[in-house]
Amino acid sequence: MTKLTRRFALAGLAGASLIGAGLTGRRPAFAQAAEGPFKLDPLPYGYDKNEPHIDAQTMELHHDKHHASYVEKLNQAVSGHGELASKPLQEILANLDSVPEDVRKAVRNNGGGHANHTMFWQVMGGNGGTPSGDLAAAIDRDLGGFEAFKTAFNQAGADQFGSGWVFVTVTGDGALALTSRPNQDTPLMDGQLVLFGNDVWEHAYYLKYQNRRAAYLDAWWNVVNWEMVAERYAAARAGTLTI
Repeated sequence: MTKLTRRFALAGLAGASLIGAGLTGRRPAFAQAAEGPFKLDPLPYGYDKNEPHIDAQTMELHHDKHHASYVEKLNQAVSGHGELASKPLQEILANLDSVPEDVRKAVRNNGGGHANHTMFWQVMGGNGGTPSGDLAAAIDRDLGGFEAFKTAFNQAGADQFGSGWVFVTVTGDGALALTSRPNQDTPLMDGQLVLFGNDVWEHAYYLKYQNRRAAYLDAWWNVVNWEMVAERYAAARAGTLTI
């Protein structure tokens, strides 16, 4: 799950209304994607897996509508640019200056959105708690211990003006750092690796939390999948982590 796959069809709703659609236990339904090199992986769990902290309707809208739109628009942007379309997403994002100017903004926004959300679904669907092993040791070493790190992470997310993300970056030797980015920007654009992060766009939380971003940030820790984050950490150190 640390590599972007291209085998899955684009997510889509099955024609039913989201409101009152009976989402409990449902797995994402997929329709054939529009032509293009980038595809949307299905969620690795049901829409309700993060309940009650992240509601099922938000998960369905967020994945099947918002993320799907980024993929569609990214494919539209690279269409007609064969060399660009053949490159891995992380390579494109790390070299935005080389992207043709007429599509650079679209690639930045939608490529960043695709990368960010692909990571996001991976690191949720867990039971929260605390990390262990090498990951926990790195947090203690580089981020002041788990509780201090959580406080700083939540504050960075709360302080992000408007839409954006809060991230933990990781180097090849395992060093961690906390950072935030506006809109769908990502540390990948600076040649860095992303360990994990949280989405603070309103569409990530508004149905349940309305304007209470701080409450969402606090609740989100209950759904972090620390086993997956640890896998991403090991992949970074092994040189295999992509997006």
